[in-house]
Amino acid sequence: MNVIPSVNLNDFISNNPERKQNFVDAIGKAYEDIGFVALKGHFLDDALVENLYTEVKNFFSLPTATKQKYEISGIGGQRGYVSFGKESAKGKKEGDLKEFWHFGQYVENNPKLKAEYPDNVFVNELSNFNTTGKEAYKMLEKTAKYVLRALALHLNLDELYFDAYIFNGNSILRPIHYPPITTEPKDAVRAAAHGDINLITLLMGAQGRGLQVQNHKGEWIDAIAQPDELMINVGDMLSRHTNNKLKSTIHRVINPPKELWGTSRYSIPFFMHPISDMKLDVLDSCVDDHNPKLFEDITAGAFLNERLIELGLIKK
Repeated sequence: MNVIPSVNLNDFISNNPERKQNFVDAIGKAYEDIGFVALKGHFLDDALVENLYTEVKNFFSLPTATKQKYEISGIGGQRGYVSFGKESAKGKKEGDLKEFWHFGQYVENNPKLKAEYPDNVFVNELSNFNTTGKEAYKMLEKTAKYVLRALALHLNLDELYFDAYIFNGNSILRPIHYPPITTEPKDAVRAAAHGDINLITLLMGAQGRGLQVQNHKGEWIDAIAQPDELMINVGDMLSRHTNNKLKSTIHRVINPPKELWGTSRYSIPFFMHPISDMKLDVLDSCVDDHNPKLFEDITAGAFLNERLIELGLIKK
């Protein structure tokens, strides 16, 4: 497969059973074949997208010393600012050529989870930054819920199987700034080859060339969304839960051609995580004589902690 398939969420949420089933079949096949789809019909309107990009660019334009006030120690970078070059891909020594921000869950009616998650960090210099981030978070979370409902049906589970696990889940909205490249990077790229940790990732900002996906032949193919599309991929948690039936595909963000080094790139992924006590044990329906169980039992919280250590964001 050398092209990322495109689907429209309006088919799934229509009252037409045939359109709904066609969506389930199409997204299920895409996630079994390559692990990525481009999605139209999401819940982010154009005004919200424009406002979010404005606020994100305003934040990353602040002086470095101002941004670093919002880098909170002791929480593994799970909220607030993470400075340039601090995160590296699993197995890589070189830090990625990026800085980013994390918005986290807005917990409803659950004191235990509210105590478990770090608090969101508020930027005093930008009056609309946090409210716009929260609005985008909620719309991306809503979009992800329906995608997971479609995948539940594809897996022959109850349509609402994932709902209880993702409500108040430990999801992250991560605006990323890849600054202009000023000197020849030795071995660093904007984002080294990696798989995502979570259930699914919804990516804004994949319109320009840069994001690449590795197909089953090991070839790198460009993943470029249309202006009205989100790029959505399977993460390691969902791949593990489905015994690798749904593929968590390796992807990367390459450096631009030298003539474009002086330009910034912005992208905004939403990492859909479940609550930490969700069991990621392999689903019985995904195990048979030809597909033996590949993964040990683990909770989402324990798996996340393991991966944050591997990424260098928290210490053992």
